[in-house]
Amino acid sequence: MVRLEAKSIDPGALLKAFCEGRRDVGAVVSFTGLTRGSTDGAAVSRLGLDAYPGYTEKVMAELEGETRARFTVLDVLVAHRWGDLAVGEPIVFVAVAAEHRRDAFQAADFLMDQLKTRAPFWKKETGPDGDRWIEARDQDHADVARWNSGDRP
Repeated sequence: MVRLEAKSIDPGALLKAFCEGRRDVGAVVSFTGLTRGSTDGAAVSRLGLDAYPGYTEKVMAELEGETRARFTVLDVLVAHRWGDLAVGEPIVFVAVAAEHRRDAFQAADFLMDQLKTRAPFWKKETGPDGDRWIEARDQDHADVARWNSGDRP
């Protein structure tokens, strides 16, 4: 399941609902990404995150499908914010349920790598020195590349 949210997300509530009543899983792995107060040493006071609702959700659903096809998982949840975010606010929440922990950890890691580089979001940080657009870093692309190499976990 994917959710593109214009309003704040509550990772604790999402995780509680995701886990509630489960008897089919042995592991749930979750990840919460927060809006940083600095990038590459530059102070950040706000993050503007643009998305194209409809299209962004379609790509997120495709990435969820790739995760389900690649790993032995029972359920996946992705909630991603867009709009204007303050420093410290949750920007993304991912939860993966599986029978075993290794599958859950690897699936969550894979999905975050894919979201970071392939999901259509446009990020603009605002700080004391003005605005700057943020793109995926070289490390982000290297993280994705490992899933397509023989070195992948």
